[in-house]
Amino acid sequence: MRIALFTDGIYPYVIGGMQKHSFYLAKYFALNKIEVDLYHTAKSSSAIGNFSCFSDDEKKYITSVFVDYPAVGEVPGHYIREMYTYSKAIFEQFEKQKLVDFIYVQGLCGMYLLENKNKTTVPVGINFHGLEMFQQTANLKSKLEQYLFKRPVTSSMQNADIVFSLGGKLSDIIRSRGVANNKIIQIPIGIDETWIRTLPVKTNAKRKFVFVGRYERRKGIEELTQVIKQLLPSNNFTFEFVGDIADDKRIISKNVFYHGSISDVSKIKSILAEADVLVCPSYSEGMPTVILEAMASGLAIIASRVGAVEEEVDATNGLLISPGNKEELKQAINRLIQLPSSDFELLKNNSINKIKNNFLWNKIILKTIDEINKAIDANDY
Repeated sequence: MRIALFTDGIYPYVIGGMQKHSFYLAKYFALNKIEVDLYHTAKSSSAIGNFSCFSDDEKKYITSVFVDYPAVGEVPGHYIREMYTYSKAIFEQFEKQKLVDFIYVQGLCGMYLLENKNKTTVPVGINFHGLEMFQQTANLKSKLEQYLFKRPVTSSMQNADIVFSLGGKLSDIIRSRGVANNKIIQIPIGIDETWIRTLPVKTNAKRKFVFVGRYERRKGIEELTQVIKQLLPSNNFTFEFVGDIADDKRIISKNVFYHGSISDVSKIKSILAEADVLVCPSYSEGMPTVILEAMASGLAIIASRVGAVEEEVDATNGLLISPGNKEELKQAINRLIQLPSSDFELLKNNSINKIKNNFLWNKIILKTIDEINKAIDANDY
Protein backbone atom coordinates (compact mmCIF):
# COMPACT_ATOMS: atom_id res chain seq x y z
CA MET A 1 0.00 0.00 0.00
CA ARG A 2 1.13 3.54 -0.72
CA ILE A 3 -0.33 6.52 1.14
CA ALA A 4 0.00 10.24 0.48
CA LEU A 5 0.06 12.10 3.80
CA PHE A 6 -0.75 15.82 3.42
CA THR A 7 0.52 17.81 6.44
CA ASP A 8 1.40 21.37 7.43
CA GLY A 9 4.63 20.16 8.97
CA ILE A 10 5.84 17.39 11.26
CA TYR A 11 7.20 17.39 14.77
CA PRO A 12 9.88 18.32 15.83
CA TYR A 13 10.43 20.71 12.89
CA VAL A 14 7.00 22.28 13.39
CA ILE A 15 5.54 22.31 16.91
CA GLY A 16 1.92 21.37 17.56
CA GLY A 17 -0.47 18.51 18.28
CA MET A 18 -1.42 17.92 14.64
CA GLN A 19 2.24 18.00 13.62
CA LYS A 20 3.08 15.43 16.28
CA HIS A 21 0.21 13.25 15.05
CA SER A 22 1.54 13.53 11.49
CA PHE A 23 5.00 12.44 12.64
CA TYR A 24 3.64 9.36 14.38
CA LEU A 25 1.38 8.46 11.44
CA ALA A 26 4.37 8.50 9.09
CA LYS A 27 6.55 6.62 11.56
CA TYR A 28 4.08 3.83 12.28
CA PHE A 29 2.95 3.46 8.68
CA ALA A 30 6.62 2.93 7.85
CA LEU A 31 7.09 0.46 10.71
CA ASN A 32 4.23 -1.52 9.16
CA LYS A 33 5.99 -1.43 5.77
CA ILE A 34 3.50 0.95 4.18
CA GLU A 35 5.02 3.41 1.75
CA VAL A 36 4.33 7.05 2.63
CA ASP A 37 4.68 10.13 0.47
CA LEU A 38 5.03 12.71 3.24
CA TYR A 39 4.05 16.23 2.12
CA HIS A 40 5.28 18.72 4.69
CA THR A 41 6.72 22.17 5.29
CA ALA A 42 8.81 24.16 7.76
CA LYS A 43 10.62 27.48 7.86
CA SER A 44 13.13 26.05 5.41
CA SER A 45 13.96 22.68 3.92
CA SER A 46 17.50 22.95 5.33
CA ALA A 47 16.07 22.95 8.87
CA ILE A 48 14.89 19.39 8.29
CA GLY A 49 18.14 18.05 6.89
CA ASN A 50 18.17 14.27 6.51
CA PHE A 51 14.97 13.55 8.47
CA SER A 52 16.86 12.48 11.59
CA CYS A 53 13.56 12.16 13.47
CA PHE A 54 13.04 8.86 11.62
CA SER A 55 15.21 5.75 11.84
CA ASP A 56 17.06 4.46 8.79
CA ASP A 57 14.59 1.56 8.50
CA GLU A 58 11.63 3.95 8.67
CA LYS A 59 13.13 6.23 6.03
CA LYS A 60 13.15 3.34 3.57
CA TYR A 61 9.37 3.68 3.39
CA ILE A 62 9.05 7.48 3.61
CA THR A 63 9.42 9.77 0.63
CA SER A 64 9.86 13.40 1.67
CA VAL A 65 7.98 15.94 -0.45
CA PHE A 66 8.86 19.37 0.89
CA VAL A 67 6.47 22.20 0.00
CA ASP A 68 7.33 25.85 0.65
CA TYR A 69 4.76 27.55 2.87
CA PRO A 70 3.39 30.78 1.34
CA ALA A 71 3.01 34.16 3.04
CA VAL A 72 0.11 36.40 2.01
CA GLY A 73 0.27 39.12 4.68
CA GLU A 74 -1.43 39.69 8.01
CA VAL A 75 -4.84 40.91 6.83
CA PRO A 76 -8.01 39.23 8.20
CA GLY A 77 -8.45 35.75 6.81
CA HIS A 78 -4.77 35.45 5.84
CA TYR A 79 -4.39 31.98 7.31
CA ILE A 80 -7.15 30.51 5.17
CA ARG A 81 -5.67 32.11 2.06
CA GLU A 82 -2.26 30.77 3.01
CA MET A 83 -3.66 27.29 3.52
CA TYR A 84 -5.52 27.38 0.21
CA THR A 85 -2.32 28.40 -1.61
CA TYR A 86 -0.33 25.80 0.31
CA SER A 87 -2.90 23.07 -0.40
CA LYS A 88 -2.75 23.91 -4.10
CA ALA A 89 1.04 23.64 -4.01
CA ILE A 90 0.72 20.25 -2.32
CA PHE A 91 -1.66 19.06 -5.03
CA GLU A 92 0.68 20.24 -7.79
CA GLN A 93 3.46 18.18 -6.21
CA PHE A 94 1.07 15.25 -5.71
CA GLU A 95 0.37 15.08 -9.44
CA LYS A 96 4.10 14.59 -10.10
CA GLN A 97 4.53 11.64 -7.73
CA LYS A 98 3.80 7.93 -8.09
CA LEU A 99 0.20 6.75 -7.91
CA VAL A 100 -1.05 6.10 -4.38
CA ASP A 101 -3.87 4.02 -2.92
CA PHE A 102 -5.11 6.54 -0.34
CA ILE A 103 -4.72 10.19 0.62
CA TYR A 104 -4.68 11.10 4.33
CA VAL A 105 -5.25 14.84 4.83
CA GLN A 106 -4.45 16.76 7.98
CA GLY A 107 -6.68 19.81 8.48
CA LEU A 108 -6.93 22.24 5.57
CA CYS A 109 -3.96 20.77 3.70
CA GLY A 110 -6.38 19.17 1.25
CA MET A 111 -8.57 22.22 0.70
CA TYR A 112 -7.67 22.61 -2.98
CA LEU A 113 -7.86 18.87 -3.70
CA LEU A 114 -11.28 18.51 -2.07
CA GLU A 115 -12.65 21.54 -3.93
CA ASN A 116 -11.52 19.77 -7.12
CA LYS A 117 -12.27 16.17 -6.13
CA ASN A 118 -12.88 15.24 -9.77
CA LYS A 119 -9.12 15.57 -10.36
CA THR A 120 -8.39 12.30 -8.55
CA THR A 121 -10.04 8.90 -8.19
CA VAL A 122 -8.01 8.10 -5.07
CA PRO A 123 -10.10 7.89 -1.85
CA VAL A 124 -9.46 10.75 0.59
CA GLY A 125 -9.69 10.70 4.37
CA ILE A 126 -9.47 13.91 6.39
CA ASN A 127 -8.75 14.63 10.04
CA PHE A 128 -9.53 18.07 11.51
CA HIS A 129 -8.55 17.04 15.06
CA GLY A 130 -10.00 19.70 17.39
CA LEU A 131 -12.63 21.35 15.20
CA GLU A 132 -12.16 24.37 17.47
CA MET A 133 -14.14 26.63 15.12
CA PHE A 134 -17.32 24.81 16.21
CA GLN A 135 -16.53 24.86 19.95
CA GLN A 136 -16.91 27.44 22.73
CA THR A 137 -14.70 30.53 22.57
CA ALA A 138 -13.23 32.75 25.27
CA ASN A 139 -14.31 36.08 23.74
CA LEU A 140 -15.91 37.77 20.74
CA LYS A 141 -12.60 38.21 18.91
CA SER A 142 -11.96 34.47 19.02
CA LYS A 143 -15.51 33.79 17.88
CA LEU A 144 -15.10 36.04 14.83
CA GLU A 145 -11.77 34.42 13.97
CA GLN A 146 -13.29 30.96 14.17
CA TYR A 147 -16.27 31.95 12.03
CA LEU A 148 -14.00 32.32 8.99
CA PHE A 149 -13.02 28.65 9.20
CA LYS A 150 -16.48 27.13 9.33
CA ARG A 151 -17.26 27.10 5.61
CA PRO A 152 -13.96 25.64 4.28
CA VAL A 153 -13.82 23.05 7.07
CA THR A 154 -17.42 21.94 6.49
CA SER A 155 -16.89 21.76 2.73
CA SER A 156 -13.71 19.71 3.09
CA MET A 157 -15.38 17.20 5.41
CA GLN A 158 -18.41 16.82 3.17
CA ASN A 159 -16.26 16.24 0.07
CA ALA A 160 -13.95 13.68 1.69
CA ASP A 161 -14.65 9.96 1.37
CA ILE A 162 -14.14 9.41 5.09
CA VAL A 163 -13.69 11.75 8.05
CA PHE A 164 -11.48 10.68 10.93
CA SER A 165 -12.79 11.69 14.37
CA LEU A 166 -10.91 11.55 17.66
CA GLY A 167 -14.20 10.73 19.39
CA GLY A 168 -16.23 12.32 22.16
CA LYS A 169 -18.03 15.54 21.27
CA LEU A 170 -16.04 15.79 18.02
CA SER A 171 -18.08 13.06 16.32
CA ASP A 172 -21.24 15.00 17.22
CA ILE A 173 -19.78 18.14 15.64
CA ILE A 174 -18.89 16.28 12.45
CA ARG A 175 -22.42 14.87 12.17
CA SER A 176 -23.86 18.35 12.76
CA ARG A 177 -21.99 19.56 9.64
CA GLY A 178 -23.89 17.19 7.38
CA VAL A 179 -21.42 14.29 7.30
CA ALA A 180 -23.11 10.89 7.10
CA ASN A 181 -22.51 8.64 10.08
CA ASN A 182 -21.09 5.84 7.91
CA LYS A 183 -18.34 8.21 6.72
CA ILE A 184 -17.11 8.96 10.27
CA ILE A 185 -14.21 6.80 11.46
CA GLN A 186 -13.49 7.18 15.16
CA ILE A 187 -9.83 6.60 16.05
CA PRO A 188 -7.98 8.31 18.94
CA ILE A 189 -4.54 9.80 18.77
CA GLY A 190 -1.81 7.95 20.59
CA ILE A 191 1.68 8.09 22.02
CA ASP A 192 4.76 5.95 21.77
CA GLU A 193 5.23 3.33 24.48
CA THR A 194 8.56 4.94 25.42
CA TRP A 195 6.48 7.53 27.29
CA ILE A 196 5.14 4.99 29.79
CA ARG A 197 6.51 5.49 33.30
CA THR A 198 8.43 2.45 34.53
CA LEU A 199 9.21 3.63 38.06
CA PRO A 200 6.54 3.42 40.79
CA VAL A 201 4.44 6.57 41.01
CA LYS A 202 4.94 8.90 43.93
CA THR A 203 2.95 11.81 45.29
CA ASN A 204 4.67 14.96 46.46
CA ALA A 205 3.78 16.08 49.99
CA LYS A 206 3.65 19.57 48.51
CA ARG A 207 1.45 18.89 45.48
CA LYS A 208 3.01 19.90 42.18
CA PHE A 209 0.77 21.03 39.30
CA VAL A 210 1.91 21.71 35.74
CA PHE A 211 0.56 23.34 32.58
CA VAL A 212 2.14 22.52 29.20
CA GLY A 213 1.15 24.38 26.05
CA ARG A 214 1.32 27.41 23.80
CA TYR A 215 0.01 30.78 24.95
CA GLU A 216 -3.37 30.96 23.20
CA ARG A 217 -6.54 32.53 24.53
CA ARG A 218 -8.46 29.30 24.08
CA LYS A 219 -6.06 27.47 26.42
CA GLY A 220 -7.62 29.17 29.46
CA ILE A 221 -4.31 30.43 30.86
CA GLU A 222 -5.85 33.72 32.01
CA GLU A 223 -8.47 31.92 34.10
CA LEU A 224 -5.88 29.49 35.44
CA THR A 225 -3.62 32.38 36.48
CA GLN A 226 -6.45 34.08 38.37
CA VAL A 227 -7.30 30.86 40.21
CA ILE A 228 -3.67 30.20 41.19
CA LYS A 229 -3.42 33.73 42.62
CA GLN A 230 -6.52 33.10 44.73
CA LEU A 231 -5.26 29.76 46.04
CA LEU A 232 -1.61 30.60 46.77
CA PRO A 233 -2.06 32.42 50.11
CA SER A 234 -3.85 29.56 51.85
CA ASN A 235 -2.58 26.39 50.16
CA ASN A 236 0.63 24.40 50.10
CA PHE A 237 1.29 23.62 46.42
CA THR A 238 3.56 24.56 43.53
CA PHE A 239 2.71 25.26 39.91
CA GLU A 240 4.98 25.04 36.85
CA PHE A 241 4.32 26.35 33.34
CA VAL A 242 5.95 25.02 30.19
CA GLY A 243 5.30 27.27 27.21
CA ASP A 244 5.78 30.76 25.83
CA ILE A 245 4.12 32.72 28.65
CA ALA A 246 4.99 36.43 28.35
CA ASP A 247 6.64 38.11 31.35
CA ASP A 248 3.67 40.41 31.97
CA LYS A 249 1.36 37.38 32.19
CA ARG A 250 3.41 35.62 34.84
CA ILE A 251 2.75 35.25 38.57
CA ILE A 252 5.54 36.45 40.82
CA SER A 253 5.77 33.82 43.55
CA LYS A 254 8.34 31.37 44.88
CA ASN A 255 5.74 28.63 44.35
CA VAL A 256 5.20 29.34 40.64
CA PHE A 257 7.91 28.59 38.08
CA TYR A 258 8.03 29.26 34.32
CA HIS A 259 10.26 27.05 32.18
CA GLY A 260 9.53 28.84 28.90
CA SER A 261 9.20 26.92 25.66
CA ILE A 262 10.86 23.50 25.64
CA SER A 263 11.23 21.28 22.56
CA ASP A 264 13.56 18.73 24.13
CA VAL A 265 11.39 15.66 24.80
CA SER A 266 13.66 14.39 27.58
CA LYS A 267 13.23 17.67 29.48
CA ILE A 268 9.44 17.51 29.11
CA LYS A 269 9.48 13.93 30.39
CA SER A 270 11.60 14.95 33.36
CA ILE A 271 9.26 17.80 34.32
CA LEU A 272 6.17 15.59 34.04
CA ALA A 273 7.80 12.75 35.97
CA GLU A 274 8.28 15.06 38.97
CA ALA A 275 4.73 16.50 38.89
CA ASP A 276 1.44 15.25 40.31
CA VAL A 277 -1.25 16.89 38.17
CA LEU A 278 -1.51 18.24 34.64
CA VAL A 279 -4.01 21.09 34.30
CA CYS A 280 -5.60 21.67 30.89
CA PRO A 281 -8.44 24.25 31.32
CA SER A 282 -9.04 24.95 27.60
CA TYR A 283 -12.16 26.43 26.04
CA SER A 284 -11.72 24.09 23.07
CA GLU A 285 -9.52 21.11 22.25
CA GLY A 286 -9.37 18.01 20.12
CA MET A 287 -7.66 15.19 21.98
CA PRO A 288 -4.59 16.83 23.54
CA THR A 289 -1.43 14.79 23.15
CA VAL A 290 -0.03 16.47 26.26
CA ILE A 291 -2.78 14.86 28.34
CA LEU A 292 -1.75 11.43 27.07
CA GLU A 293 1.92 12.18 27.74
CA ALA A 294 1.07 13.30 31.27
CA MET A 295 -1.06 10.19 31.84
CA ALA A 296 1.76 7.96 30.63
CA SER A 297 4.07 9.82 33.04
CA GLY A 298 1.78 8.92 35.93
CA LEU A 299 -0.10 12.19 36.49
CA ALA A 300 -3.67 12.83 37.52
CA ILE A 301 -5.47 15.23 35.18
CA ILE A 302 -7.70 18.30 35.55
CA ALA A 303 -9.18 19.20 32.17
CA SER A 304 -12.13 20.90 30.53
CA ARG A 305 -14.99 18.78 29.26
CA VAL A 306 -14.41 19.64 25.58
CA GLY A 307 -13.60 17.88 22.30
CA ALA A 308 -12.50 14.30 22.90
CA VAL A 309 -11.02 14.98 26.35
CA GLU A 310 -13.64 12.73 27.98
CA GLU A 311 -12.10 9.82 26.08
CA GLU A 312 -8.88 10.48 28.02
CA VAL A 313 -10.05 11.68 31.43
CA ASP A 314 -12.79 10.46 33.76
CA ALA A 315 -13.31 10.02 37.49
CA THR A 316 -10.81 7.16 37.62
CA ASN A 317 -7.82 9.33 36.73
CA GLY A 318 -8.81 12.95 37.26
CA LEU A 319 -11.43 15.67 37.29
CA LEU A 320 -13.39 17.31 34.47
CA ILE A 321 -14.59 20.91 34.60
CA SER A 322 -16.73 23.19 32.45
CA PRO A 323 -14.66 25.33 30.05
CA GLY A 324 -14.02 28.83 31.36
CA ASN A 325 -15.49 28.06 34.80
CA LYS A 326 -13.02 29.47 37.34
CA GLU A 327 -14.97 28.24 40.36
CA GLU A 328 -14.96 24.63 39.13
CA LEU A 329 -11.26 24.93 38.33
CA LYS A 330 -10.56 26.29 41.80
CA GLN A 331 -12.54 23.47 43.44
CA ALA A 332 -10.77 20.83 41.35
CA ILE A 333 -7.29 22.08 42.29
CA ASN A 334 -8.33 22.36 45.94
CA ARG A 335 -9.69 18.84 45.92
CA LEU A 336 -6.47 17.34 44.60
CA ILE A 337 -4.38 19.37 47.03
CA GLN A 338 -6.34 17.82 49.88
CA LEU A 339 -6.70 14.29 48.47
CA PRO A 340 -4.94 11.60 50.58
CA SER A 341 -1.78 10.21 48.99
CA SER A 342 -3.19 6.67 48.67
CA ASP A 343 -6.20 7.94 46.67
CA PHE A 344 -3.94 10.21 44.67
CA GLU A 345 -1.65 7.38 43.66
CA LEU A 346 -4.66 5.37 42.51
CA LEU A 347 -5.56 8.17 40.09
CA LYS A 348 -1.99 8.30 38.85
CA ASN A 349 -1.73 4.56 38.28
CA ASN A 350 -5.10 4.55 36.52
CA SER A 351 -3.73 7.14 34.09
CA ILE A 352 -0.88 4.80 33.15
CA ASN A 353 -3.22 1.84 32.73
CA LYS A 354 -5.58 3.81 30.46
CA ILE A 355 -2.64 4.60 28.19
CA LYS A 356 -1.55 0.98 28.01
CA ASN A 357 -5.07 -0.19 27.17
CA ASN A 358 -6.25 2.49 24.76
CA PHE A 359 -3.68 4.96 23.48
CA LEU A 360 -0.52 3.28 22.22
CA TRP A 361 0.44 3.87 18.61
CA ASN A 362 1.32 0.25 17.88
CA LYS A 363 -2.38 -0.57 18.39
CA ILE A 364 -3.89 2.60 16.94
CA ILE A 365 -2.02 2.29 13.65
CA LEU A 366 -3.46 -1.19 13.04
CA LYS A 367 -7.00 0.15 13.30
CA THR A 368 -6.06 3.07 11.06
CA ILE A 369 -4.65 0.75 8.41
CA ASP A 370 -7.72 -1.48 8.61
CA GLU A 371 -10.08 1.47 8.05
CA ILE A 372 -7.98 2.75 5.16
CA ASN A 373 -8.11 -0.68 3.54
CA LYS A 374 -11.90 -0.66 3.86
CA ALA A 375 -12.05 2.75 2.19
CA ILE A 376 -9.83 1.54 -0.65
CA ASP A 377 -11.97 -1.58 -1.14
CA ALA A 378 -15.17 0.50 -1.16
CA ASN A 379 -13.66 2.86 -3.71
CA ASP A 380 -12.60 -0.05 -5.98
CA TYR A 381 -16.08 -1.55 -5.74
